[in-house]
Amino acid sequence: MKNVEAIAIGGFDGMHIGHQHLFDELGSKDAIVVIETGYANLTPGRIRERYCDHRIVYYSLDDIRHLDGSQFVSMLTGEFVNLKKIVVGYDFHFGRDRKYSFEDLKELFDGEVVVISEVKLHNDSVHSHKIRAKLRLGDIEGANQFLGHNYTLSGNVITGQGLGKKELVPTVNMETDGYLLPKEGVYATLARFDDEEHYHPAVSFVGHRITTDGSFAVETHILDKNIDCKKQIDVSFVRFIRENRHFDTLDALKDAISNDISIAKKELGHLSL
Repeated sequence: MKNVEAIAIGGFDGMHIGHQHLFDELGSKDAIVVIETGYANLTPGRIRERYCDHRIVYYSLDDIRHLDGSQFVSMLTGEFVNLKKIVVGYDFHFGRDRKYSFEDLKELFDGEVVVISEVKLHNDSVHSHKIRAKLRLGDIEGANQFLGHNYTLSGNVITGQGLGKKELVPTVNMETDGYLLPKEGVYATLARFDDEEHYHPAVSFVGHRITTDGSFAVETHILDKNIDCKKQIDVSFVRFIRENRHFDTLDALKDAISNDISIAKKELGHLSL
């Protein structure tokens, strides 16, 4: 890539506010180098490209883990022939057995090495593993603050059990392969379909349908709008509403869903969509 003079290197799962500090060091024609470790589940695969304006080049860790420090740098300078600057985080390690740090990179690379210091929010360091922990606890607001954007699932629309439309409220079910799912429960969310630019206010359920058939689902009800069958859905999480729980009757479940919808409307009413 002849026009790339600077790159930022990392795993970049989440594309969170700490990662964005690295990207701020790049020019508009520069690139991000993602080392795919197999652990990305906040922004798996090419989903990362939604959260930056730079081109992204992907390397599989399995393909390069055998390289020593000089071989790693040679790989980069071979790919980016006019490379003048490399941007990494303070905790960046590379090469065989993660033996090399940014200090080694400064010695091995002839150009400039920019090291971004630890990024903190509310005096807490921002890391992908902390975002995962927050999501598992249902702390959507905390996770979103660290991310700098709403945590979002993207997947194909699939057929559900059909009970919602008949007995409860109509929902859209989705595939979520590759993503970390937040804690089981009900959430105020935003949803959009296919190539839509704008989101619809919604309420989403993540978990086992313990009141009905016991199966696991991620399903979303669009508030005050009928949605025709679509192929793709993005669900953006805004606020945790309640835990997943068992109800003795469908009527009790209906009442809970009605309350969930009321809460979601209040939570989302101030948003400009």
